[in-house]
Amino acid sequence: MSVPISTFWPVAIGFLSLSINYFVQGGNTLFGGPDWSGDKTKHDRTLGLWGMFLGGFGQLITGIYLMVGLSWFPVYRNAPPLYMAALAFSVYGIHWIVIGLRRYTGSDHGPEAWMSIPLLGLSALGAISFGQAGDIPASLLFIGLVLIYLTEIPSRFLNSKFWEKGTGLFQLLTGIWLLYLTYGVTLNFANGMHWWV
Repeated sequence: MSVPISTFWPVAIGFLSLSINYFVQGGNTLFGGPDWSGDKTKHDRTLGLWGMFLGGFGQLITGIYLMVGLSWFPVYRNAPPLYMAALAFSVYGIHWIVIGLRRYTGSDHGPEAWMSIPLLGLSALGAISFGQAGDIPASLLFIGLVLIYLTEIPSRFLNSKFWEKGTGLFQLLTGIWLLYLTYGVTLNFANGMHWWV
């Protein structure tokens, strides 16, 4: 069976999903609210839903889509760096489902200190992989993720509000970059434009 090569990568789904999640999570960490109910439990549950569905499922769907397109139906065989993207979208997606579910159920966030260490490693791997492939915009995205996990490690291990604010800041800045990447890949693929992505 011959499968045609596709130039329409589904990465915009993952970019926009994570961007929205980072705006919600990072914005709330940095600036708080708006908290219309005045009930912290309800507020945390809402943040958990955004984490599960946008940060989690939005990325996981993209990762699975890419991995299937690279392996079972090799429609992306002309773009080997997408393997790194498939790995990252899948793992970050699962990680956000866990974080979102933890927030939704009000469970302890302490164990997330240990999660931050391998995700820092995955982020560095992405920066190296895309940097080696000459994809500077994607490499910059992973540098943003490195900064998120560099601040999340002391935030979780030390239970520090200062480092937690740093994590929120880098989430928000990375969310802005993800929104730019969403525009870039969408307009490049759908409209033949030439954004820097």
